[in-house]
Amino acid sequence: MFNSALRASILAALAALALGACRAAPPAHPALWQIEGPHGEKAWLFGTVHALPERLDWRQGKVAEALAASDLLVLEVAHIEEAPRAFAALSQSPGLQPLRERISPALRPALDRVLHETGLDPAALDGLETWAAALTIEQALASKAGIESSNGIERELVATYRRPVDQLEGASAQLSIFDHLAEEDQRVLLESVVREGLRPDDPDVVRAWARGDMAPIEAETARGFLTDPELREALLTGRNRAWADRIGSLLHQGKHPFVAVGAGHMAGPQGLPALMATQGWHVTRLQ
Repeated sequence: MFNSALRASILAALAALALGACRAAPPAHPALWQIEGPHGEKAWLFGTVHALPERLDWRQGKVAEALAASDLLVLEVAHIEEAPRAFAALSQSPGLQPLRERISPALRPALDRVLHETGLDPAALDGLETWAAALTIEQALASKAGIESSNGIERELVATYRRPVDQLEGASAQLSIFDHLAEEDQRVLLESVVREGLRPDDPDVVRAWARGDMAPIEAETARGFLTDPELREALLTGRNRAWADRIGSLLHQGKHPFVAVGAGHMAGPQGLPALMATQGWHVTRLQ
């Protein structure tokens, strides 16, 4: 699901950087866009899933061609190994309330159940800021569901790309987005994580991603905590605008970047393909 995928962009980075053993993988044909300009400018936009339940063969066909033609890989976070230190520096503050007091009374039994099912220590979470506790719970839920960050797209790209790699935010800057949220918004995020953790049947957005179907992914960007205007601006639309400006700058510099970011950032009229078209670039869906 996209809401989980957005948080997983952080959570996957908190694990050690490692690729799983190579094995035969089912084919996937995720969405890919090409950006072109009047003077030979060219870039590619590739929506990713930060943590997959299994390894998929997504590097074939048009994606392989785009990677070969690019001269720069651009990710949200390129140096994943820096995330644990950044998380430790930002995630704690003195004088915090116990986490159970930072969630609405109606959801406290649900929080207790999620913590019991994931095996998380409530006392350890009490020392974390609300956003950090929410991400920690989400990571534990993903692990329990068998979602492996080692199968994430960015990890494989970092390990295999042989030309320069750049980043749109970096670990510290990305975590700072959460850290700068108002406490009220952090609690909305926490409550969303707890509610989703109790849902027995989450939509299979990974399958939609694998077949290049953006409709379910776009639908995920319009529910959960992303319906909150402040959270939507901070975590999705504001970042998209900043990234579009950065991609445009790289194109004007003569770079041919392959830009790989969470698939939700590609969806709808506020997604990167639409924003780049609004800037005057010619944007074509390749697959």
